[in-house]
Amino acid sequence: MIQIKTPQEIAIMAEGGKILAKIMKKLEQAVKPGITTNDLEKIAENLILQAGAKSSFKGYRGYKESGGESAEPFPTCLCTSINEQIIHAIPSDRQLKQGDILSLDLGLCWKGFHTDMAITIPVGEISPEAQRLIRTTKKALKRALKKVRPGNFFGDTANAIQRHIESQGFSIIRDWCGHGIGKELHEDPEVPNYGKRKTGPKFVEGMVFCFEPMVAMGSGKTKKAQDGYAYQTADNSLSAHFEHTVAVLKNGCKVLTII
Repeated sequence: MIQIKTPQEIAIMAEGGKILAKIMKKLEQAVKPGITTNDLEKIAENLILQAGAKSSFKGYRGYKESGGESAEPFPTCLCTSINEQIIHAIPSDRQLKQGDILSLDLGLCWKGFHTDMAITIPVGEISPEAQRLIRTTKKALKRALKKVRPGNFFGDTANAIQRHIESQGFSIIRDWCGHGIGKELHEDPEVPNYGKRKTGPKFVEGMVFCFEPMVAMGSGKTKKAQDGYAYQTADNSLSAHFEHTVAVLKNGCKVLTII
């Protein structure tokens, strides 16, 4: 069942989203060759605590696996997926190196409501094709958000993402999608990144979702990574991921995870 938020609840989520966006900006500024993903985890955890918020991810048991929900709680505040890794990569002593691309995924809980966002960023100088992958994924999310308004369909946003990604020669990763969010980190419904226009439910004022296209340079097929948490592209091609928490308003939408 899709939960409808009141204007007051959306205002609280906007407060949390602004805090989250500021933390993400500081993490982005810290990324450079030689830093470890554990270093980034420590920064994220400290900033969340300093803000008076709570991590949405650390201790979470609800992320989906092929056999159902996870049996073990998620161990970190931050997901740090590098190159071919798509989602859920846990921080480690791995050092980032020149030419890597890094997806940072972070969620926090503020006054009882969650917000969630992700970005993909370069580590130093990267290849032109990697730059194009990042730029294309980010633009696909922007195109989808232009379709979010009461009366439009979920399929309208999904189709906007799919058309842009595929027009650039990249592949949608179809094994995961966006989601509703609020008092729970993952709420109904699933928010797909591919589909046909004018299909699925209609957007209604007060809905709040996470839109998050995940894109591969290769086939888009996936497999479990060695750390036991992450998933990566099956062909080891580069992957990018962007995510925003978005509220449906009377005449359009509001991105909550911005400064």
